[in-house]
Amino acid sequence: MVRTLGVAVVGFGWMGRVHTQAYARVLHHFPHLAVRPELVTVAEEVPGRAEEAAAQFGFAGTARDWRDVAADPCVHAVSITAPNFLHREIGVAMAEAGKHIWIEKPVGLTAEDARAVADAVAKAGVQGAVGFNYRNAPAVETARDMIAAGQIGAVTHARIRLFSDYAAHPEGALTWRYERERGGSGVLGDLASHGVDLARFLLGDIEALTADSAVFVPERARPTGATAAGHTRAAGGEMGPVENEDYVSCLLRFTSGARGVLEACRVSVGEQNNYGFEIHGTKGAVFWDFRRMGELGVSRGTSYQDQPVSTLYVGPGHGEYGAFQPGAANSMGYDDLKVIEAHRFLRSIVEGKPCGATLADAVHSAAALDAMTRSAERGTWESVA
Repeated sequence: MVRTLGVAVVGFGWMGRVHTQAYARVLHHFPHLAVRPELVTVAEEVPGRAEEAAAQFGFAGTARDWRDVAADPCVHAVSITAPNFLHREIGVAMAEAGKHIWIEKPVGLTAEDARAVADAVAKAGVQGAVGFNYRNAPAVETARDMIAAGQIGAVTHARIRLFSDYAAHPEGALTWRYERERGGSGVLGDLASHGVDLARFLLGDIEALTADSAVFVPERARPTGATAAGHTRAAGGEMGPVENEDYVSCLLRFTSGARGVLEACRVSVGEQNNYGFEIHGTKGAVFWDFRRMGELGVSRGTSYQDQPVSTLYVGPGHGEYGAFQPGAANSMGYDDLKVIEAHRFLRSIVEGKPCGATLADAVHSAAALDAMTRSAERGTWESVA
């Protein structure tokens, strides 16, 4: 028998919308899920935004203060899609109130913040999921399976890239994302956090790293009103300093002995969501580009030299692809990855055990980001505890 689970969304910018749409679609794609999410409350401090969300998506109620959600007995699970500086306070409070949480990365400003939320979730005995959505792509899961099965031999080296132009325009507004106090790190928390999770998901733990970072757009105009997703223009406004990095490059040493390069930038003119990886082994390689999400480049065999690369189009036998499309090479999209994430979060609640990316994964990612920050400041190799 399917039971109803009251859910709330705290913070209704772009990501709050994506979580809401995922809840609305999850039973369309996973009809055997033993729980039905019911949209109880949306909390948002920007005047009018929660009311608009309720009218569009059917939330039963609205709130200006997230504490009202924590106190509501009708809410059993909460999506936390507020800005980074609020993650720790909201995450800990929701867990202590007995709510299961699905929280966006990077889970706070530091590894200490991520650990605090993870500890609160463990102590309360609730489930906690984290928004590392790129690992959910069927091609990525297929690459992981191939690597684990030894199909490309022992992994020798990898390159992970996350290039975007969302902050490239000099008139981009100085939102919370560019401030240390509210955003913490810059492209580290926004994009490199995904890169670290992909690295660990595919290749195992990172032992040590050395990094370099830079700010390429040092000043931006302050916004005069509410913003969403960090893409608002603010030409002519009062200028203020960009306090966190636009770019990071990092060399990685994995506990397996493999080496890696991770590079991320939010001001890459000409690059729109150029995310992906290249992983090389002693007998082959795999290649993935998010913009061609359903394709996996594969080289394997015994030729070593002049060994060709073929394209594998993922299909119903790969990951969760079959929940969305009936045959190989039919496209999936970004929002589909969040539906998979919602399914795994709700499934973890039903089964009482983690399914998908967890707070432990967030702690590992945050520890690597902290190490990158130290390394960029000191010019040293840093261990990742």
